[in-house]
Amino acid sequence: MRPTTRLLNTGLGAAALAVSTAAAAQTASERLDRLEERIERLEGMNDIERLQNAYGYFVDKAQWTPLSELFAEDATLEIGGKGIYVGQDRVLDYMQLSFRQDGIVPGVLINHMQFQPIVDISEDGTRGWIRSRAYVMANESWGLPLYENEFVKEDGVWKIARLTGPFTMYTNWDGWGEFALNNTWPDKFGPPPDLPPSVVYLTYPAYYIIPYHYPNPVTGAVFRPDQGEVGAYFRPPGTPEQEAALQTGRTVHGDQPIAQPPED
Repeated sequence: MRPTTRLLNTGLGAAALAVSTAAAAQTASERLDRLEERIERLEGMNDIERLQNAYGYFVDKAQWTPLSELFAEDATLEIGGKGIYVGQDRVLDYMQLSFRQDGIVPGVLINHMQFQPIVDISEDGTRGWIRSRAYVMANESWGLPLYENEFVKEDGVWKIARLTGPFTMYTNWDGWGEFALNNTWPDKFGPPPDLPPSVVYLTYPAYYIIPYHYPNPVTGAVFRPDQGEVGAYFRPPGTPEQEAALQTGRTVHGDQPIAQPPED
């Protein structure tokens, strides 16, 4: 083989090796980026579930001040049919004035047990959602709220942005079989809400299907139950103020841009 030919073949081989090495490095870098994205998403899902569970444990022992600190400054809270409270300070007002000041006392029972959490994260990693049900036991009553909550990541910390807990069943302590109540309502508890309920509905033996924040995980189809909004006007129907009120605290509808894990 001539020297010129040998040098040419050697140069081509080196160039091919360099291209192959660069491609491998790029592929490894991309895989690491995807892995980092997946880890961050899983950590976010874990943080959201932990945040939701912390809320329940603070309810258990009437720790209303640390409970309110789980919420973003402009968060909304809507439990049952009592209306919407806007802002972290109003979350604290609702808890302390509807029930009692911070701290459990002898003879008072509050157990807030949570089950079946489904957590999702947005594509950009700044919003999250959870659907979970709770079984609540208290001295005066017990009930089954089903949460569809939204979360926001602020300065690297997850907070509750919207807590929505419609009741499936609500009753006094004599039992749901005979004494189930149709719902709670804004004038039953103090303080008065900032906005009316986002939807008016009936509990057991009637039913209300709380919208799902997620699509069907197999088919990808969005399930949109009939919400049948009636009553509870903040301003006259058709006014911009009423339309804005209906959007505040309203649950999401299953077509959010939820992130999917990388296939590999």
